[in-house]
Amino acid sequence: MAIFATPMFWLMYGQYYTFAMFMFGVVAVPAGHLGRRRGKRLDGRDRGLALVGILTGWLLLVVVALLVLAYGGLIIGLALLFGSAR
Repeated sequence: MAIFATPMFWLMYGQYYTFAMFMFGVVAVPAGHLGRRRGKRLDGRDRGLALVGILTGWLLLVVVALLVLAYGGLIIGLALLFGSAR
């Protein structure tokens, strides 16, 4: 039964998690840049951690873009599949 619950869960609630990932990425990139600037003033303290925040934020934004494209492709593919069945 769990094998059916997981895809259904992501189809019903996946957009909320995708939006949350997008928002975390949007916050992480500027926060990382602010951390890099602050690290420069503090003689290089925690600049590496700020760089990880920047890279993680951009990675989240790329993953969100791929998820949106995959979901759009799924919807378009299903529409074409069932539209051609008439």
